Amino acid sequence: MMLSPVVLVLGTLLCFFSMLVLFVVVFKPRAGSVSLDRRRPNVAPELSVFSRVSSSTVGAVDEVLGKSGGLYGKELLYNAGVKMKSADFTVFILTISLVAGLVFGFLSHILFGLLVAVIVPIGARAVLSIKSDKRRGRFDAQLPDTIQTLIGGLRAGHSVMRALDAVAAESDAPTSEELARIVNETRIGKDSQVAIEEAARRMDSEDFRWLAQAIQIHREVGGDLAEVMEHVLETIRERSQIKAQVRALSAEGKMSAYILMAVPIAIALLFSVMNPPYILTLVENLLGIIMIIAAVLMYAIGGFWLSRTIKIKF
Repeated sequence: MMLSPVVLVLGTLLCFFSMLVLFVVVFKPRAGSVSLDRRRPNVAPELSVFSRVSSSTVGAVDEVLGKSGGLYGKELLYNAGVKMKSADFTVFILTISLVAGLVFGFLSHILFGLLVAVIVPIGARAVLSIKSDKRRGRFDAQLPDTIQTLIGGLRAGHSVMRALDAVAAESDAPTSEELARIVNETRIGKDSQVAIEEAARRMDSEDFRWLAQAIQIHREVGGDLAEVMEHVLETIRERSQIKAQVRALSAEGKMSAYILMAVPIAIALLFSVMNPPYILTLVENLLGIIMIIAAVLMYAIGGFWLSRTIKIKF
């Protein structure tokens, strides 16, 4: 399939423009330790043309996304450990999607370029979800040691917030980050119970919710909080053993599901680059297009079925 010179030139210009936006938005140099507006408060900083374009683009995207953040919300980015705003990350992913779509469109076919351009944002969301789940898993794995250290602080005579502050200083991420956030939010006026419950919601940890409930009961009726936490710790350790057994038994099924979901996409991309005429048969004929639509529907149904099969709740 021959492309007209106008389309080729236009695609090349779009590709270079996308790479330029990617460089300006993502790889722009960081500001110094002391910003210019602090060193020269009465002098407005001079922005280059590219900086103004990137700032305008990010600002427009931020207005469109609003508070929700769109596909890449602030809470999702925070849980995934990405230190970027939703608008910045969205512009970054859209730029990569545009560049990848143009490259695959020139190397194979325009339809495959569109397909790649659609897959990139979805894949980025999937990667963020995986990173977020891993962070929550590390938090749950560190929770028994966290509670044990917290019990020691309470028995030493510290208050709950002081004990949480000490545990945050001694723990590893993400426990240290979450506990430090709880302490800092409490210092600026937020109720400690609300801060703890919000942390449990962010981490989606039922075990940490039990800890929050134990602290709330202690605030209302009093008693030996350390002893209550010891019983909570014993229950959490038993649940952790059951979770480990479930993960071990379902590991083979999860790996099989990941491979089965990745193989069709990998083969399609490989053939679209190595032997484009072999794949073009599917997009140039009506029967081939119908087969692609049917394959995508079956792929979606199969992926949903596999996800329900390997996701075990107890």
